[in-house]
Amino acid sequence: MIEIRIHGRGGQGSVTMAELLAEAAFYGGWQSQAFPSFGAERLGAPVAAFVRLDKKPIRLRSQIYSPDYLIIQDATLLNDKSFFSNVKPGTIVLINSAQANKLIFPKNIKVRSLDAKALALEILGRPIINTILLGAFAGMTGLIELAAVEKAIRGRFKGELAEKNIEAARRGFEVIANN
Repeated sequence: MIEIRIHGRGGQGSVTMAELLAEAAFYGGWQSQAFPSFGAERLGAPVAAFVRLDKKPIRLRSQIYSPDYLIIQDATLLNDKSFFSNVKPGTIVLINSAQANKLIFPKNIKVRSLDAKALALEILGRPIINTILLGAFAGMTGLIELAAVEKAIRGRFKGELAEKNIEAARRGFEVIANN
């Protein structure tokens, strides 16, 4: 089973990203589940969302404590010193950061980064980074095809909004695949 934990702040689309990731994986032949965890439900509050993927039915229904992948939408969340306390060796972190090399990570994890906010402002005109990171996750892992990501986005959004989010996912995919 592959477990993914997504961290962001309220309003950044962490929950939507988890749902799109699970749906795209399903289109690619995976069994999948996605669910959120909220504290205070307000804009800017820390939010976590969870995704599980497996080739067989998923019966586990708990939060994910030791993920295979971490997706971090807001680097300021790393100020909590316990953030990596349960992360297992070999976990791969995808982080939205233009300066990830200045951040301190445990030595037993792998870190990939991209400036998703800059791409979002360029493509969407707003700092909504979830579909960029979704595309980057697909490009980084090879677990889901970009076509499945696009299908999931088209199922959630319509018209110009869908096309812009697909462009965002494609750019995230390309940037991470080429770095």
